[in-house]
Amino acid sequence: MDFYQVPPSIGNQYSEDHVLQAILKRQLPEKVFKEIEPELKRFGERVITELEPLAQEAEANPPVHVPYDPWGKRIDHIKVTKAWDRLHEIASEEGIVATGYERKNGEYSRLHQFAKLYLYHPSSAIYSCPLAMTDGAARVIELYGSPEMKKKAYVNLLSRDPKTFWTSGQWMTERTGGSDVSGTSTVAKKVGDHYELHGVKWFTSATTSQMAMTLARIEGEEKLSMFYVELRNAQGELQNIRINRLKDKLGTKALPTAELTLDGTPALLVGEPGKGVKTIATLFNITRLYNACCSVGYMHRGISLSLDYAKKRKAFGKMIIDHGLHLETMADLQVRFEACLQMTFHAAVLLGKEEMGKTTEIESGTLRLLIPLVKLFTAKEGVAISSEVIESFGGAGYVEDTGLPQLLRNAQVLSIWEGTTNVLSLDALRAIKKENAAPAFLKDIELRLGNVKHPELQGMKEKVMKALGHIQKVFADASKLTEEDLNTKARSLAMGLSRTYNASLMIEHAEWGLKNNDQSGFVSAKRWMEQELVHLEIAGEERRKESQTILRTGTVQ
Repeated sequence: MDFYQVPPSIGNQYSEDHVLQAILKRQLPEKVFKEIEPELKRFGERVITELEPLAQEAEANPPVHVPYDPWGKRIDHIKVTKAWDRLHEIASEEGIVATGYERKNGEYSRLHQFAKLYLYHPSSAIYSCPLAMTDGAARVIELYGSPEMKKKAYVNLLSRDPKTFWTSGQWMTERTGGSDVSGTSTVAKKVGDHYELHGVKWFTSATTSQMAMTLARIEGEEKLSMFYVELRNAQGELQNIRINRLKDKLGTKALPTAELTLDGTPALLVGEPGKGVKTIATLFNITRLYNACCSVGYMHRGISLSLDYAKKRKAFGKMIIDHGLHLETMADLQVRFEACLQMTFHAAVLLGKEEMGKTTEIESGTLRLLIPLVKLFTAKEGVAISSEVIESFGGAGYVEDTGLPQLLRNAQVLSIWEGTTNVLSLDALRAIKKENAAPAFLKDIELRLGNVKHPELQGMKEKVMKALGHIQKVFADASKLTEEDLNTKARSLAMGLSRTYNASLMIEHAEWGLKNNDQSGFVSAKRWMEQELVHLEIAGEERRKESQTILRTGTVQ
């Protein structure tokens, strides 16, 4: 009799996620939790029954660039599948963006919103990308936009009506600059009451959006400014925008990403002239946190599929999950995911409090450093965990029509988009050096651990405090080092800070669990604490010379 392997399957994405439920129960007031849980449970079912098939259809039918109409007129139309359009509609109906701004639950609205985004993302074919930029644009307009922008764009960006719901693009990357936006070469020329933009944007995601936020240099000025662009006029025609091509990417196949030429594109100034980098930082805070939420969403999806498969696949005489080595591997992945989820949702809590003016000085300083850390740490873990998930399926994980390879291909963008790991590590270092964020960050850890009283957690607390001592010594020694010496170790420092901060969050969650007769958080925290939290020694010129020698191997001198 022929054998056919039963494929993995998953159910309601809220009901089956006990870690998410525990975090929300701990972080939310009981009244708020009871109010939003039925909605999350309903959405958790919709994600699998309705969104997942749409996502697979969109992935299988990537966008197509149609430069000309049948009569030779330049139209630069991007043709997308109906499934992609439906994912847009569902995002609007569910208020994935709007929930964070309606603020029905005050400071907890962001946590509610990110719980929905976390459920939405893995079955969205990366429609979460346009939503991230939409959310960031909404926050920028809320803080810096003109009355006209607030009346038109802001209302549409937050609409729960699919017919009026707008998304926003984000046009920063250029051939000259890349991650270094100071290299932006797009010029803004003043024409009457608006500006006209001239330049090439090398990488623009969500190019089917109704609007975009972009950087340009006002003619005659040195510093960058931020601009608001509506892509089309009243007749639906692109406003002096030429789509050169769609990008052929490793992953995110359903997401329209284009290279654009701006040739007199009308735009409006956002904020003050020459303050574009500062203004756009507000947008980056949102999009980087979205990036982290999408990373943990993929982690959970991959682990869920892998775990279900391990209970169905028999090898060497028993189910895979019954082999000690596989069990150990899966448990390690789960703990790494839980640490990232704790970190992401804690950042969402702080963001919600800050937007409502309820953060302490320590919490505000912590958030400034936590944003780059959570983005870089979860992104790297997301790629690593997705790779392990693919491997756990053996050959089936490498076959496209199982749908599994797209997990890894799509996850890879998360360590690149909104700043690579090195760029974000340097941003974290900048927050430490120029904004003095480290004292608040470290004090935040101390204060939260100070509230942990359970005797079984005291050993873990001591290990974290030792790690803090090591970090403080590094900061003290750093004052004697050159800027390049510090920059060289920025990634190691960022990872050490992230592991240590995550340890404090897991210990805090473990105590809550123990008080509520739930051992799972304690067991996960115990496993997390088995690793060395900080392994960092600042090395200078000699170390760089060693690196240069290593990379010189095999070249002709």
